[in-house]
Amino acid sequence: MSTLFFRIGAVSAGMAVALGAFGAHGLRAMVTAERLAVFETGVRYQMYHALALVAIGLAFARLQGRTAAAAAWLFVAGTVLFSGSLYVLTLTGTRWWGAVTPLGGVAFLAGWALLLTARVSER
Repeated sequence: MSTLFFRIGAVSAGMAVALGAFGAHGLRAMVTAERLAVFETGVRYQMYHALALVAIGLAFARLQGRTAAAAAWLFVAGTVLFSGSLYVLTLTGTRWWGAVTPLGGVAFLAGWALLLTARVSER
């Protein structure tokens, strides 16, 4: 599992860099400043949680496995729901995607709460 979360985190971080560059260079002329800011929020939260996944991957052996794994999967789900909905909202202008975003936020919060409980084991 540690390798899986490390890989998912690394891929997600790379995607965040690519999406950030796309937003800075490709979207600037296509969308309003407000929609670009929404896109950038998605990129920022994707990067935060990609780095958290990398950290979980590195520390997995010292954490309670099931709880850490659940936290990691919640970070993945949060990225898809939170950041993904912001990307779609920005690119399509379809505002109802904004209703999906809080579900991703709840997944992020639940993931952080579980990570807190995945205490370091005494080996």
